[in-house]
Amino acid sequence: MDNAGGWEKSWEAGATPWDLGGPTPIILHLSDTCSLPKGRTLVPGCGTGYDVVTMACPDRYVVGLDISKTVVEQSSKRFSSLPNAKYFSFLSEDFFTWEPAEKFDLIFDCTFFCTFEPSMRPLWGQRMEKLLKPDGELITLVFPIDERSGGGGPPYKVSVSEYENVLVPLGFEAICIADNQVAVKPHLVNNNMNLLDKPYDQEDNVTFSINFQGLEKIRIWKKKKTS
Repeated sequence: MDNAGGWEKSWEAGATPWDLGGPTPIILHLSDTCSLPKGRTLVPGCGTGYDVVTMACPDRYVVGLDISKTVVEQSSKRFSSLPNAKYFSFLSEDFFTWEPAEKFDLIFDCTFFCTFEPSMRPLWGQRMEKLLKPDGELITLVFPIDERSGGGGPPYKVSVSEYENVLVPLGFEAICIADNQVAVKPHLVNNNMNLLDKPYDQEDNVTFSINFQGLEKIRIWKKKKTS
């Protein structure tokens, strides 16, 4: 399966059941309570970019990265007239090969980790280590934590320990972990969840309920300074 092509086809077709239509509730909460670190920020796999524009402010320049050119073009146009537009940008790049000019003070992984097969997770960790400044923070929305999940994906089932196994050897320290008390509540979605595995077909659309409550944790990591 060509993941890049699969994501692009999904955005082209508008078949994106993972798109919440607004910022991730935890980011909205952290922004409203002024709990986010300041500085240069990255949101990999940003999709439409609601989290990007929510976090962007004079003290926090945010880069939204996505492999889909379609969604990057759409988001760049959609949000270009916002009052805080000069504090964010969208780029269509491959997270694993992109080389930014500067490192980041903060990275928000909003279920980005779970889109990769388990064999790719060590490489995900290496990229996080390379992109984050010493003493920078990585916020991970750990999902889906569900023993009932099968082995297929995306999303692929995750656990807190799998993040630890990847990040701790690279010099990351967990400074906070908590159940996500503001996880997305049950709601109906009318879309096809298997678009990355087969061509989009309008007849495949079905209505189903999606619920993130009890399946998410928030874990905040600090990249240790090297001596």
